[in-house]
Amino acid sequence: MEFIIALNGKVNYPLTLDPGVWIFDDRKEDLNTLFDLNKTKENEQEKYLKDVSAHWDRELQEGAVPPSEKEKQKPKTTLKETLLTGSFAISLSYFIYNAQPHPDADSVIIKSGDGNVEITLEEAQNGYFAFSNNGKPLKEDGPVHFYYGDGRNKDNPIKHISSIIIQ
Repeated sequence: MEFIIALNGKVNYPLTLDPGVWIFDDRKEDLNTLFDLNKTKENEQEKYLKDVSAHWDRELQEGAVPPSEKEKQKPKTTLKETLLTGSFAISLSYFIYNAQPHPDADSVIIKSGDGNVEITLEEAQNGYFAFSNNGKPLKEDGPVHFYYGDGRNKDNPIKHISSIIIQ
């Protein structure tokens, strides 16, 4: 089985994707929480401002607490533990953007061992490639699984993907 995926077709820059290195990519997302309905995507600036504001309000009301008097926090899981046990996906939009599709490109063919699937370019840009399950690469039915961005195939993703062709 080939563990490299070609992204080509009507693009300025054909790409060769290696899912084995995505585990180190900061753009990866937790597959277990990716399609939660309660998940709201707020930008990082808003999140930062809310956190700083809450901290400031707490200090105004309660007063500053010296570091020695702070409660001991429970140990957090380390990054290594998370990477070795987590299931991760990455947005396909990053790769489509870097390949720079031609202006007349409007569809994408996902070549799979189970048959080719044709989707719109927008569906592909909103979709995700899962590349890790419980800390292990997807060797048996991988190297990646494709999930639609709305999660409609979260129980039955497209598997055995060998290449992506933008038309």
